[in-house]
Amino acid sequence: MAAGQGSFITVLLIRWLVITAAIVLASSLLPGIHVASLATAFLAAAILGVLNTFLRPVLLLLTLPLTILTLGIFAFVLNALMLILVAYFVPGLEIDGFFWAFLGALIVSIASWLANRFIYQQQAAPRGKPDVIDLERGDDGKWR
Repeated sequence: MAAGQGSFITVLLIRWLVITAAIVLASSLLPGIHVASLATAFLAAAILGVLNTFLRPVLLLLTLPLTILTLGIFAFVLNALMLILVAYFVPGLEIDGFFWAFLGALIVSIASWLANRFIYQQQAAPRGKPDVIDLERGDDGKWR
């Protein structure tokens, strides 16, 4: 396995676990979202990840004028529709209506955003590189 592949798989697994935890959290906080088991939440997170990778960018592009007009709020509507679509495909995940899907999508989006901030902050941290370079001018006038 190449060095970059291990990091990619780790990030992918962390994101999957975070979305799974967010779905479980949404089902425990919101009475309109029901998850039958932890396995159901894992499956829902996997399908949501696949849909968000392939379908969501196309939908965002097609609805870009509406998203701009609503100052980005329509993106949460798309997230709610994606969650309803996942509930259609995953037995054991039930959403009682669009309102509950919208609130669930907010919880999943916030958890995903926080996880991404943490993941990329950890990856972007320099390792062993100095924060400051101290230069001195030598006798010959060159900076070292």
